Amino acid sequence: MAQELIIIGGGLAGSEAAWQASRRGLKIRLYEMRPNKLTSAHKTKFLAELVCSNSFRSNSIYNAVGLLKEEMRMADSLIMRAADRAMLPAGSALAVQRDSFSMMITETIEGDPNIEVIREEVKELPGDGIMGIIIIATGPLTSEAMAGEIARLTGSEYLYFYDAISPIIDAESIDMSNVFRASRYGKGGDDYLNLPMTEEQYDAFYNAMIKAEKVPIRAFEEERVFEGCMPIEIMASRGKNTLRFGPMKPVGLIDPGTKRQPYAVVQLRAENAFFTAYNIVGFQTRLKRAEQKRVFGMIPGLERAEFMRFGSLHRNTYINSPLYLEDTLQFKAYPNILLSGQITGVEGYVESASMGLIAGINAYRLMNEKPLIIPPSTTAHGALIRHITLSDPKNFQPSNINFGLMPPLVERIKDKMERCKRLSERAIMDWEQYLTSIT
Repeated sequence: MAQELIIIGGGLAGSEAAWQASRRGLKIRLYEMRPNKLTSAHKTKFLAELVCSNSFRSNSIYNAVGLLKEEMRMADSLIMRAADRAMLPAGSALAVQRDSFSMMITETIEGDPNIEVIREEVKELPGDGIMGIIIIATGPLTSEAMAGEIARLTGSEYLYFYDAISPIIDAESIDMSNVFRASRYGKGGDDYLNLPMTEEQYDAFYNAMIKAEKVPIRAFEEERVFEGCMPIEIMASRGKNTLRFGPMKPVGLIDPGTKRQPYAVVQLRAENAFFTAYNIVGFQTRLKRAEQKRVFGMIPGLERAEFMRFGSLHRNTYINSPLYLEDTLQFKAYPNILLSGQITGVEGYVESASMGLIAGINAYRLMNEKPLIIPPSTTAHGALIRHITLSDPKNFQPSNINFGLMPPLVERIKDKMERCKRLSERAIMDWEQYLTSIT
């Protein structure tokens, strides 16, 4: 049986994994390459440094990310302990004082007698014959050497460096009166929701699109466009009809209401097996969130759309997890190696840390030859794990936590606030049972 757990990466996920494993009695070697080698975004030597926003988003338990934070608090999360102590006034959101937050985590980890922090870059993984449990938690700015090692495990074609994400819409908020179900040329059944547009509607949408404000590019991101996942606003800039020959092409679709091919069509694809959320196909975008609501709200049927996830395009390192990860966060081909954090295909500070929490627990159980227990999909943690391990690999995209990832309630509830409340209450009850099962 291995004597020490190796964790590579001292960000949010790595720090949380180390804490969860340590409080269960494991000895840990935590490798962090900073400050000897900085990324283009990190500026300090602190563990769990926040490089972008200082917000952990909503703190309401009836919001999906607020629910995820509450589950973490119930599991004695170090990240949540530090965030709550470093809290700044931010209304219903949880915002933190960056340095205080990271310093608390650094002091706790470095002062833990079970954890040895080693400040050096890990450039290669131990050979297959070497015993030991390893958690890779290197984050979205994984070093070139470690990215090469991960590519060796997965195959370079399944290791991605840029996120191109389309928005996800709450199914309950779609106006179905102008929607028809069909696949192009009748292939594949009624898999898509189709939102037809007239020429006048398309022209108004196009003009709004090319004038909409975009999120500025950050210093550590290259301005880089991939033809296969091009932001919709860049496509629009190439000519008025480009979208009509791209993601909004109407060919092969007949509107049953008019019996004719529409001028343009927006397609929505189910995001989960429960049909509670839909992806706007081909609408990966760098528009600001308010602009996404305004411009995409001009699409017939989406006038009152509620966004479970906004579109984005940014630098990120992640793998096609449904192909390679078990729901335990172990590599299928290398069960002694676990992945955690954003590299698994989750989005956001809290989501990354939550995967570290699960990886730390599972590493402890694996090292002690205990059965690995997976959180129910009705919990926020379980829903994220289900997304990254059971999604269609052909359409896999990273995601924040949202209620659309969870199984729907048995009883259909139209009132959104009441529905969210009931989903949260169910999650807390099931999470309590999970925590009891792993003690």
